[in-house]
Amino acid sequence: MEHITLLLGIVIVTAFVFDFTNGFHDTANAMATTISTGALRPKTAVAMSAVLNLVGAFLSVEVAKTISGGIINEQGIRVEVIFAALVGAILWNLLTWLLGLPSSSSHALFGGLIGAAVSSAGWSAVNGSTIVTKVLIPAVAAPIVAGLAAMLATRLSYVIGSRTDDKATAKGYRAGSIASSALVSLAHGTNDAQKTMGIITLALVTGGVIAPGSNPPVWVIVSAGLAIALGTYFGGWRIIRTLGKGLTDLAPQQGFAAQTSAATAILASSHIGFSLSTTQVCSGAVMGAGLGRKGGVVRWSTATRMFVAWGLTLPAAGLVGAGAELLTKQGTWGTVATGVLLVAGAGVVRTLSRRKPVTVDNVNDVETDSAGVVTTAIAAVIPPPAGPVVSAGATTDAAGRPAAIPAQNSGPSAEPASPATV
Repeated sequence: MEHITLLLGIVIVTAFVFDFTNGFHDTANAMATTISTGALRPKTAVAMSAVLNLVGAFLSVEVAKTISGGIINEQGIRVEVIFAALVGAILWNLLTWLLGLPSSSSHALFGGLIGAAVSSAGWSAVNGSTIVTKVLIPAVAAPIVAGLAAMLATRLSYVIGSRTDDKATAKGYRAGSIASSALVSLAHGTNDAQKTMGIITLALVTGGVIAPGSNPPVWVIVSAGLAIALGTYFGGWRIIRTLGKGLTDLAPQQGFAAQTSAATAILASSHIGFSLSTTQVCSGAVMGAGLGRKGGVVRWSTATRMFVAWGLTLPAAGLVGAGAELLTKQGTWGTVATGVLLVAGAGVVRTLSRRKPVTVDNVNDVETDSAGVVTTAIAAVIPPPAGPVVSAGATTDAAGRPAAIPAQNSGPSAEPASPATV
């Protein structure tokens, strides 16, 4: 076996940078609903998620095997191809984070890897059957399954809790939301942390350091877990705002239903070895939970932007990865230029993000939009339920009845007085 060269070392470091961006890009998957419903304070939520992401990284290596030995053929692939793939994935992650769009870090990585591999060795370098069965089919099916499960779970929770005390019910679902978000964080570690393990293992194979078909070395597992945990703690507040407040308004019951459905889908897929997008699964579950409440409406303008980003992720990251691979083919100066472009792109995104920052202090602030056509039509057909609304921390009046929440309050509620706007 050969020793790790300078170029291979740079690729490994770049993979950890991707893992870090994956962490803060996908923090919203586990904690957006918990934060938006007030179940946990933002900083507490991301700290808990970071720890559980690290733990989850040690639970399985099935997804890592899919990445390292299933997506592309290792024979004839240079280390520079892996570097180019990571450049495409990182730049797409940063761009969608800047826009606050919960796109798929996984598909960004797959797109960059496919584009770079095709640019280097042609379409024969890609295992089409693996991509279809373990990437594309789960990408379509998993969000739908999670969304339907969340919608049914939400409706069931309201039926079961219709004759119980609203305050007690809200507290119970608050605890359930915290537990289910912890499960999503654990599931995220078992799925997304493994993708970086797989890409580093693939780089080690192409560099001749380990044999093809090998499991990720222990130091790769530990490092990948630490990198995604650090990124998670950093907090992707822009995407947390979109998923927690911009897509729909969630009550504790809905948050619990969405998180439980998403965690179940992710854990099952990780066990099978499906490298699905946790972002798409959690987004689908949030939309399902939003539609599962009587009078609840998804903001379809935000959802449409998300769908467009999902559709563009694979080809866009693939084009960047292919372009980066063409540049690295020019020799050492091309590889250096690719690295410089990556750093420059990251710098531009950081500069733009500081013009209108989203932080832990304003993550739950939502700009008021006028009602759109879809919302108006749905509200006319399904009017919101009457009666007082109760949040997880609501108080009671002198008669012992739950105190009503003013209409302008943006906090979580069991049944908002009016549907969300598009």
